[in-house]
Amino acid sequence: MGATCGGMINRVLYEINPVLSDAFITTIYVLMLGLLGLYSLLDFLKARKRGLAGDAHGGGKAEGADLGSLPKKLQAMRIPPMVTFDQGVTPGGRQISAVFLVASGALVGFAAAIMGVGGGFLTFPIFVYILGVSSMTTVGTDIFQIVFTAGYAAISQYAIFGFIFYTLAMGMLLGSLIGIQIGAMVTKVVKGITIRGFYAMAVLAGFVNRIFALPGKLASMDIIPLSPGTAKVLDTIGIWAFFIVIGGFGIWVIGTFLMNIKRLKRQEV
Repeated sequence: MGATCGGMINRVLYEINPVLSDAFITTIYVLMLGLLGLYSLLDFLKARKRGLAGDAHGGGKAEGADLGSLPKKLQAMRIPPMVTFDQGVTPGGRQISAVFLVASGALVGFAAAIMGVGGGFLTFPIFVYILGVSSMTTVGTDIFQIVFTAGYAAISQYAIFGFIFYTLAMGMLLGSLIGIQIGAMVTKVVKGITIRGFYAMAVLAGFVNRIFALPGKLASMDIIPLSPGTAKVLDTIGIWAFFIVIGGFGIWVIGTFLMNIKRLKRQEV
């Protein structure tokens, strides 16, 4: 339902005014990425200061015992049906009402359809900071559910109107198949809190990219006075800042993978 509503809103805005649609999406990106990135960074710094590192599979005190007040309250609400998760992190696992999961899925689906994203940047903070799910389980769950939510939105809201570049999609898919395998294996050898730290870094990189692009979007709608040359310079700065951060993250992931190949092979055995 969330994906359907989001896709309809986005399509209506685009049909009314493509510039308005672009500015609207960019503004939403700036607000959401800024709030999520700041909150995640503060959480990472607090956890590191307390020494709550977690093990390489998202376990340890940070992931298994140190839940925030909101996750504790939600997990204490016994609204049937109850869902059990994280059995490998906490003895006996944790339980939460499926109602909260459905509500979270609706929000993520809405964002996925209206903003053209898989919702991963929303799934992570919702699962970790609101529902109290471990980082490792969150990553695996997000990869699994995105197949269905993004696929449905793409077909029902975009494909039938001709808004999909199939050749580009296939090329990205080939690269993703390799990248997701390397990334998944790296999560087996890094600490849970490290995943949170890089999530915060990636979200803030996206925030910087969008906030530098926003003045140009607003200027195109005559909301603020800004010359096209200045808007282009700001947009270029945002693009370079984003790719420098993400490129550094990619180098770290590949380097971590190469340095831990022997360890990963032993785990497989």
